[in-house]
Amino acid sequence: MGAKVRVIERKGRTFLEQLYLLEVFKGMTVTLGHFFRNLLDNSRLYVRHYPEVQPDIPARWRGRHRLTRHQDGTVKCVACFMCQTNCPSNCIRIEAGERFDGRSEKMPVRFEIDLLECIYCGYCVEACPMDAIRMDTGIFSVNSNDRQSLLIGLEQLLETPGAYDEEIYQKGAR
Repeated sequence: MGAKVRVIERKGRTFLEQLYLLEVFKGMTVTLGHFFRNLLDNSRLYVRHYPEVQPDIPARWRGRHRLTRHQDGTVKCVACFMCQTNCPSNCIRIEAGERFDGRSEKMPVRFEIDLLECIYCGYCVEACPMDAIRMDTGIFSVNSNDRQSLLIGLEQLLETPGAYDEEIYQKGAR
């Protein structure tokens, strides 16, 4: 019981066809056409004057992470490890400790995110059952000359404010 194989004849048997010179020439014609058209008249080009003009970032933009708190100031995270488990780049490290405020059994004693390893996919935010981790800081440019400063810890995650009101964040639009 063999599979039915259909042989298709390949095109481009001559030497010139195998070099793809005609296709390369067509591509270069299009590229050079755009180049000279923009060189002679650049009034229709879209130019962003960053960093002088900051881009308009929607509320659901996945920027740098932050941890949220309850209204009484306690940490929302219950150290369930859902974000760490769902992170495809393994950039989240949590160490759980006992919680004494009566909200749940555990809370994070150590919570670290390595921003150099993070791919900003947002799976951690989606996986969190407590809405404890968000990526709504509006910080889209994460850079440093020091690797250690891009490993952010629990206190830094808690101190980072959200860039949007709760209502705007829930709507997902400005």
